[in-house]
Amino acid sequence: MKLCTKCKHLHNDEDTVCSDCNSTLESITDENTPVYLLSAAGFELERIKTALEDNCVPCDSVIKNKELRKQEFINKNSAVSDIFVPYAAYEKAYDICVGIGAIKEDDTVILDDDAKPEQNDEPTLDEKFEQMSGAKRTTVRVLSAIAFLALVALAVYGTDAIMGFIKGLFS
Repeated sequence: MKLCTKCKHLHNDEDTVCSDCNSTLESITDENTPVYLLSAAGFELERIKTALEDNCVPCDSVIKNKELRKQEFINKNSAVSDIFVPYAAYEKAYDICVGIGAIKEDDTVILDDDAKPEQNDEPTLDEKFEQMSGAKRTTVRVLSAIAFLALVALAVYGTDAIMGFIKGLFS
């Protein structure tokens, strides 16, 4: 793999010039060389860094645009930052980001914070429960409690029967 010394993006061995910043590429000699993983901001940035740190992958973030407005400088999490990881941990970090949905595997495009999940018109079970009348809700709760008690009784009596059978074998 080759690395752009300016923007820290990884490239194939056949490439000679960075496709992002047109700088010359160099071969990676040190496993601890920081390489670009992805860009993120706000909650997404914190979520990715936490996931990486929880999996023992060291990471660092650098604010992309150095000319920040005063408000962005005060709240650095609102600024878009590049996340860097050591070259040796790049594959693991990439897999983690795919696993948490920060990177789409197909075209490696980073998900936006503004991306909305698909809207499903069918109400959830909680919404259906809330739409029930008071009598129906009470009936559902009573039946649920009876079913739970039946399962507990079955577990207790079943365990007792199995223990009696085992004791009978050794008597």
